Amino acid sequence: MSTTRARQRDWAVYRVGLTGGIASGKSTVADMFAALGVPVIDTDEIARQVVLPGTGGLAAVVDAFGPDVLLPDGSLDRRRLRDMAFATTANRQRLEAILHPLIAVEMATQSARAGGPYQLLVVPLLVESGLDARVDRVLVVDCSETVQKARLMVRDGETATGVERLLAAQLDRATRLDAADDVLDNSGTRDELRERVRALHNSYLQFAAASQRGGARGLG
Repeated sequence: MSTTRARQRDWAVYRVGLTGGIASGKSTVADMFAALGVPVIDTDEIARQVVLPGTGGLAAVVDAFGPDVLLPDGSLDRRRLRDMAFATTANRQRLEAILHPLIAVEMATQSARAGGPYQLLVVPLLVESGLDARVDRVLVVDCSETVQKARLMVRDGETATGVERLLAAQLDRATRLDAADDVLDNSGTRDELRERVRALHNSYLQFAAASQRGGARGLG
């Protein structure tokens, strides 16, 4: 468990921040929490919303990266943009500077209206962006790099070179795990994962109830 994060809590509903490396299984885990009735706010989905045709976000991306990031219908070519963003550190930082403020505003808006005994905020760059200070607990979905590479090559059709580039651009696994309050191992079966999610769900309900009573944030 991380003991270094300083959080100044000014939100009403208990928030769990879900993060993990690329292809670690964040979406699968989020779906399992959603099936238990937990409001899920997914910043990957928000990232798509803020660059829809006609938005200021899309205009800013085109201004920064050129019209080649657009498909013929005027929508964003996400695969091409990802390739351009991950080509250099400067490109990635330029894209993050455009998207992160837009995502943060929409995330706060959705959280304010989502309700629930607690909320799950899915943020791939939770630690890197500093948004871990805006949640009550950090849950990291983890698997080995070998599993990540295999999933990326099957799911996204990435080449071995492309996979290495994507992984190299991410926060290293050890740093991400060091930021975690809870680690969810996603290297086993789906049934095993579902049972682990259910156990965490029960714990988070207790933490949220204690928070509402004015109890300590971390009970374990």
